[in-house]
Amino acid sequence: MSGRLEGKVALVTGAASGIGAACVERFAAEGARIACIDVVNQPDGAACEAWHVVDIREEEPVARAVGAVVSELGRIDVLVNSAGVGGGGPAHLLDAEEWDRVLDINLKGSFLISKPVIAHMLERGGGGSIVHLASVEGLVGMEGMLPYNASKGGVVLLTRNMAIDYGRHGIRVNCLCPGFIRTPLIAMLSAPELAAVDRAITDAHMLGRMGQPEEVAAAALFLASDEASFVTGHALCVDGGFVAGHRFGTLDALLPGS
Repeated sequence: MSGRLEGKVALVTGAASGIGAACVERFAAEGARIACIDVVNQPDGAACEAWHVVDIREEEPVARAVGAVVSELGRIDVLVNSAGVGGGGPAHLLDAEEWDRVLDINLKGSFLISKPVIAHMLERGGGGSIVHLASVEGLVGMEGMLPYNASKGGVVLLTRNMAIDYGRHGIRVNCLCPGFIRTPLIAMLSAPELAAVDRAITDAHMLGRMGQPEEVAAAALFLASDEASFVTGHALCVDGGFVAGHRFGTLDALLPGS
């Protein structure tokens, strides 16, 4: 039985770790040929046929890397844009340089990688799937996370606009909104002094835990595959119920385990 991405070429950004690395492994297992972009060299054992070290904020190097992938692997059918950084602070304490860093990587970078990939998809006659990585923090606010929230909210609307603009050409554009996923991006929560914060964030997920990168990769696989052929412009939460609402202990005495 062939995999769900058999015969397709997928380009994954932020491929060296976390959700990007999980997507690489899952997509390869489903038959895709993989090209990767990151700011670091290819890790040992990564299932990428082509690896390009590129800063997602730099338009010309990004465009050259996309052109090289097309030359190396013949086409790009799927883009998973997982490159991203964290960053926070309240407005009155936030340096403009930090705002620019977070917005440039998370939002502008999503635009810059999409631009040449979409041009390629149009040149070959249309069709293809783009999956951006947004966040639950692009749907709801989070204390002290102004630039990150703003960047991921921008990714959600960037996704919807691209879906509107290119749906007529058969190009589907969706985004994933993960909850808190155990990746290097949130490694700071493992510090002993942040144990209470880690517990509070974990408890905000209705399933009572944070997610794993492989769980987000499974959702990315669905959006990238033909199984999602009628899905575009959608922000899919993979969040353990984080944005479902709030618990206040009302049912603690009625539901064992709650």
